[in-house]
Amino acid sequence: MKKFVLIGTVTMIAGIICLSFETDQLPSIENNGPVKELPVINNEAFKRGEMLTFRMHYGIIEAGVATLGITEEVKEIAGRTTYHVVGLGESRGAFDLFFKVRDRYETYIDDKSIVPWIFLRHVNEGGYKIDQSYVFNHYSEKVNVGNNEMYNIEPNMQDMLSAFYAARNLDLGAAKPGEIYSINCFMDKEVWPMKVKFIGRETITTGLGTFKCLKYRPIVQKGRVFKHEEDLNVWITDDKNHIPILGQANVLVGSIKAELKSYKGLAHPIAKVN
Repeated sequence: MKKFVLIGTVTMIAGIICLSFETDQLPSIENNGPVKELPVINNEAFKRGEMLTFRMHYGIIEAGVATLGITEEVKEIAGRTTYHVVGLGESRGAFDLFFKVRDRYETYIDDKSIVPWIFLRHVNEGGYKIDQSYVFNHYSEKVNVGNNEMYNIEPNMQDMLSAFYAARNLDLGAAKPGEIYSINCFMDKEVWPMKVKFIGRETITTGLGTFKCLKYRPIVQKGRVFKHEEDLNVWITDDKNHIPILGQANVLVGSIKAELKSYKGLAHPIAKVN
């Protein structure tokens, strides 16, 4: 549970960070049943070529760097064109000496329905290793987690990385404090309902400048990693990009912070004040 929360915290804070097949080794996905129409999402939040870089801190220690980028590749999977997202995370400096992190995540997201077709995850965190490859079939509403082990999924099911992009397309213009948003994510052979509560609008200043932001509080389980339900907060830009500017988490063994270090290739101007 602790590992899931720490990894999930980083993902939700930074949008973050997996094993990859070579492009020509990606499995094929077929629709052998009746033709099923998938929903169409009007994606205005991101485009190919976007790159986000985050500086990670554990307490006062600069712990590492995480990048999250959408490649220029246009790959067809299951007869659909996709966005190819690659995330990397690695520890740095003194933190790297006692807790080495080398993570790679990938997802191929349908560019019309904003759902994943293939999710790839390679985690090495202090000797804790995970290698996963999930193949989502939204025609049959099943996911293959390997060795032909199949699980049923609901429509619009996300993986832990694609959920970030799906969330960026939520209509937040009329959000009211206390309103809760939920996205279902398939992870570790289970469905995890990822819920966040809208706190309000704030203007925050980081090393990149001052930004108009929307403040959200992911709903977490207190007791194992977090002392209180409000121990995790995320600030995203109050514009059409909805990218994370800052994330802070107080955990039982210290604090974690992710701060946007650089960005490029955004779909819209960013809500920067100065």
